[in-house]
Amino acid sequence: MSTADTPAGRIAGTSRRSTDPGPLGRHLAVTVAFALAMVGTAVGVGAFGGSPIDEAAGGLLAADATHLAPATPAFRIWSVIYLGLGAYTLWQWWDRRDERRVAGLAIASLLLNAAWILVVQAGAIALSVLVILVLLGVLGALFRRLAARPPSGRLERLVVDGTFGLYLGWVSVATCANIAAALRAAGFGGFGAPEALGVAVLAVVAVVGVALTRAGRRPVAAPAAIVWGVLWIAVGRATDAPPSSAVAIAGVVVAVVIVLATVLALLRPPRRRGADLSGRARPSRDGAR
Repeated sequence: MSTADTPAGRIAGTSRRSTDPGPLGRHLAVTVAFALAMVGTAVGVGAFGGSPIDEAAGGLLAADATHLAPATPAFRIWSVIYLGLGAYTLWQWWDRRDERRVAGLAIASLLLNAAWILVVQAGAIALSVLVILVLLGVLGALFRRLAARPPSGRLERLVVDGTFGLYLGWVSVATCANIAAALRAAGFGGFGAPEALGVAVLAVVAVVGVALTRAGRRPVAAPAAIVWGVLWIAVGRATDAPPSSAVAIAGVVVAVVIVLATVLALLRPPRRRGADLSGRARPSRDGAR
């Protein structure tokens, strides 16, 4: 007799069914959240008569606003991210169990993205920092869940891991630009050395990017999005205001470091089952005795 046929197994199964949301409700919630995110995106590009994001909030998020603002072509990555989010929205209709427990965090990320756009459109740049930090935290939690359990196949790896990896990587870079814009709005001058501060922030981004290459199951999408973002910061500082050769060089160096770390991560042997997210194998109970 299997464990599921025992009274304890039946009770456990009933408990799981009572706490898990129904698949139809989950599917609908993700779909509605995606639709709202798309409406927010339309607002963000001025489709309903408002100002595009780079012109909203007094132009504080424009490509020439701060030393950490990426050049305009960098934002084309949103097309890829939204395409991936749309693919995830369709794919999850066939995912009845959500075994990796990411749907709730995906919904939160979609709604926070729409909220961020509306907040920026309202000119509340300081509040937008809070929203994007929460969004970054949600995506970080989602990334950890994906890293903790392998995808069921290549399609899930592409649609789920790939999409939310890109999303996390890009939002990591966007958070830096958003904070820089808010500080400029508050009159902060970078302690009189904005270029040095920009280089220091990019150094932190390098640490985050390298850490992502070592987390989970050798992810590529998140580091790739960070590389994309910092390279366009480098292009912006080399070709647009405010000009800064130091920040431009730092952006290129950070991109090279993250690419090398990603290649090395792909070349290392797959992590043994039971290893934690820090890369250390958990000792077995027998070995600890």
